[in-house]
Amino acid sequence: MPLVVRNVASEEFGLAGEIVAEAYRTLGDEEDGFYERELRDVAGRVDSSEVLVAEDDGRVVGCVTFVDGLRELSEVDDPDAATIRMLGVARAARGRGIGELLVRECIERARASGRRRVRLDTRTSMITAHRLYLRLGFRRAPEHDWSPAPEIELVSFVLDLD
Repeated sequence: MPLVVRNVASEEFGLAGEIVAEAYRTLGDEEDGFYERELRDVAGRVDSSEVLVAEDDGRVVGCVTFVDGLRELSEVDDPDAATIRMLGVARAARGRGIGELLVRECIERARASGRRRVRLDTRTSMITAHRLYLRLGFRRAPEHDWSPAPEIELVSFVLDLD
């Protein structure tokens, strides 16, 4: 059975949140309890964004949040952009292209909604993700880099859809 990307079902909120929180825990960065709670709060995200999951043979193995335009979770002041947030793949499923599949689905949703760009911020420690974004055509946007806390540096990437 092929991998499928779809919107998360309410009974999967806990599992999807755990996948994302676990992916962030493997970074080795200092992590505060507040952001882990936010990563787990899939129910809180579905009202203002689309939470997508990758399903493999009936099992949820990845999750991403797609924010279309200026909404509470976009973290960017760009009405022409969609934002990708909180991407995570289950440890046992990594290295199989699931993250790429989720990102590509977000790009297609951004195109379908008429957005001009896709933006995302990622931790400096997420080197594998950086390579994925560059391979998919994103460019570094250092002018948008920022730090939500002293121990966390975020680097920005942009994909122009025009």
